[in-house]
Amino acid sequence: MSAVKKAVITDAGFASRYLPITKTIPKAMLPLGNRPIMQLVVEECVAAGIEEIIIVATAEGKPIYEDYFNNSVNRIRKQLASQGKEDRYEPVQKVLDFPKITVITQDPALPYGNGSPIASARDFLTKEDAFLVLYSDDVVFGSSDAKTLIESYQKHPEAKAIIMAQEVAPEIVNKYGIISFKDEKKKLLGNIVEKPKVGKAPSTLASYGRYLLTQDVFEHLNAKNTGLDDELWTVDAITKIAESADVIVEKTKGHWMTTGDPENYFIAHLDYVMHNEKYKTQVADYFKNLK
Repeated sequence: MSAVKKAVITDAGFASRYLPITKTIPKAMLPLGNRPIMQLVVEECVAAGIEEIIIVATAEGKPIYEDYFNNSVNRIRKQLASQGKEDRYEPVQKVLDFPKITVITQDPALPYGNGSPIASARDFLTKEDAFLVLYSDDVVFGSSDAKTLIESYQKHPEAKAIIMAQEVAPEIVNKYGIISFKDEKKKLLGNIVEKPKVGKAPSTLASYGRYLLTQDVFEHLNAKNTGLDDELWTVDAITKIAESADVIVEKTKGHWMTTGDPENYFIAHLDYVMHNEKYKTQVADYFKNLK
């Protein structure tokens, strides 16, 4: 088993629920504090020791990500230096110091679906026994799921995939893909039940976009294996792998939140600000006095 060195981060959808802003700005470039969502996902990978990150973007988003992670904005740096404000450039330098980031676009020959960005990155992963996949819709505060996945793989090298999950309240299981175990003691996945009825769920563990995958996944992530709505689904591929091999389920050590729609994005943004920004007290006072 070789070390896990590469991660794929996806942001290749239309993000139609965010229009009109996402016709110009990729969804994962929306801010949490003064950093874009994508940067927090990249930092999660960096905390896990990942050496190369492949961002799968739309054709419109590709140059924006390439600029963000590579443009040193020297004119701004020089201006700040002349004003004695070099410390304001430090967050930019942090971005420039990230490990190698390659930005690609989704293969237009593939069907729509959250599995297609992963399939599009296949040529960048041919030498990897295992690699990480992170959906930029999902943010994890307080811990690195990427690190948890790699640590689990070191303990379970026989696994063909490892996925993250978080406990949710029983009354909202119908909003998520819920874990059904083949062997709960060994943490072995049976399948993922999509939006089960309340009271009928096999567990209260919700699956989300944090995976460690092996080359086996590409047997199922192809244009011939579309599922619901004729889309290519990562969960379908993982469930197929679980039929004949070990897929481990790990509980997050942090707190997962989704930014997949404007309402949940606002809640995640507020949560991030209230736990990380210097102005959190002022924000709390504002909401306390809001009428």
